[in-house]
Amino acid sequence: MSFPVTLIDLAGYIALLLWGTHMVQTGIQRTFGPKLHAILGSALKNRFRAFLAGIGVTAVLQSSTATGLMVAGFAAGGLVELMPALAVMLGANVGTTLIVQVLSFDVAAAAPALILIGFLLFRRDSSTPTHDLGRVFIGLGLMLIALHQLLTLVAPYEDAPGLRQLLGAISSEPVLDVLLAAAFTWAVHSSVATVLLVMSLAANGAVPPEAAFALVLGANLGTAINPVLEGVSGDDPAARRLPMGNLVNRAIGVVVALALLGPIGRLMAMIDTDPARAVADFHTLFNLALAVVFFPLLTPYAALLQRLLPRRVDPADPSRPLYLDAAARETPIVALGGAAREALRLADVLESMLHGARDALHKGDRRLIAETRRMDDVLDHLNTAIKTYLTSLDPDSLSESDHRRLDEILNFAMNMEQAGDVVDSNLLPHAAKRLKRGLMFSPEGEAELLAMMERLVTNLRTAASLFMTDDRRTARLLVDEKVAFRDLEAAATQSHFERLRAGRRDTAETSALHLDVLRDLKRINGHIVAAAAYPVLERAGELLPSRVANGNGDGA
Repeated sequence: MSFPVTLIDLAGYIALLLWGTHMVQTGIQRTFGPKLHAILGSALKNRFRAFLAGIGVTAVLQSSTATGLMVAGFAAGGLVELMPALAVMLGANVGTTLIVQVLSFDVAAAAPALILIGFLLFRRDSSTPTHDLGRVFIGLGLMLIALHQLLTLVAPYEDAPGLRQLLGAISSEPVLDVLLAAAFTWAVHSSVATVLLVMSLAANGAVPPEAAFALVLGANLGTAINPVLEGVSGDDPAARRLPMGNLVNRAIGVVVALALLGPIGRLMAMIDTDPARAVADFHTLFNLALAVVFFPLLTPYAALLQRLLPRRVDPADPSRPLYLDAAARETPIVALGGAAREALRLADVLESMLHGARDALHKGDRRLIAETRRMDDVLDHLNTAIKTYLTSLDPDSLSESDHRRLDEILNFAMNMEQAGDVVDSNLLPHAAKRLKRGLMFSPEGEAELLAMMERLVTNLRTAASLFMTDDRRTARLLVDEKVAFRDLEAAATQSHFERLRAGRRDTAETSALHLDVLRDLKRINGHIVAAAAYPVLERAGELLPSRVANGNGDGA
């Protein structure tokens, strides 16, 4: 086989490995994403639990980078300090070694069975978790095939005199080994692939043990470079703290390990005489040693990173609170007023999301869908800031009316954020699904949806006004809108079914999508009503447990 063809095959198998890894990650995130976020969110309150969560989540996701991005999201939202986030990354680095330990055994024979199982699961209804779990099995099978073919492709060249001469020259320069392995790992975005290739070279005697260990050190360094170069968006230095902290501690570990490479080589030879297994064990022990050394130093290390990479405040950042004055905490009435003004910004952001979702459903613009989704992050950040600010107020300094107003602000902010979640998790995926599959609503159906969304925006503006005025008449009108919205949904659903029975060209899939959008619009309206109308009517004694009371005191 000619050398150019071999290079193409090599690149193709590496691409297959990366694609398999991508399928596993996306399948896991779609199936267990909320649970993994919950695990990390609860574990980040304690460095020991954070470390263990980093190991477990990375072993499942097969990517320390994916774990790091999840943790970075918590840190960006102000939900976690840098110290436990660094603990997660120490655990994530150990978690990646577990993948190497499993794949270091000959498990390629299981690839066809995994792909078959994945195919059968993937063929099921795309709305079920089983479908996404099928992606995981298919991805695992593709990874095993790619790794097996990579090793098979490289094996004939391991005995080539020219390659052995080149490897022999490289083996005498450990620093060069580290740089080459780091560059290769950065290029292929996979330390797993690099370490497995090094294991193959070591097993066939193409490189001596010490050179193999140096190459493994380079793989550990290279995998920490990608998040620094590619995982940081924006120009805020604070966003670089976590990836830079991970890179620096790995770089320190690589320097120390290079200085002790001779004794380490003799120790590993005593632990395992199999060169391939020695490489896998060294990879694991290196990351365990880094965790042991840096774990007690996380607090001062995090403080140093914060001083070196201070947060840059962007006045134009829509997620930055404008009215939460720290000095006003001593005066509750002023603090509550500022929090209420901040909560109104949530309504403005939600209105922008509704306009974006309406246009996305109508026009089918991918760029608009992405822009609208980013607004949900603004809602999340502002809601978190409001909750943190209000819960920091001294409860003993608040009067009864202050406590009631605080609860109303928290209720309003929570419902605005939950309504935004419905837009982000339901309406926008519906728009993306319509665009991807080329679905078309009937003219009547699309007109109904657009009219309901316009009415939704009107109700949102009414709720924002009611939040500031506490007018009981407006509250009752807004609650009546909930009944009217339910009737609109029922009428729209009925007319939709009538069009289907009349033989209109709506497909079954379009029909299901239409009804899903209707239900989601009603859910959003429910959050809007609950955000402002219910507290006013409850305080006035006009809200029954299940419905609004009429003027005669009877249930309406």
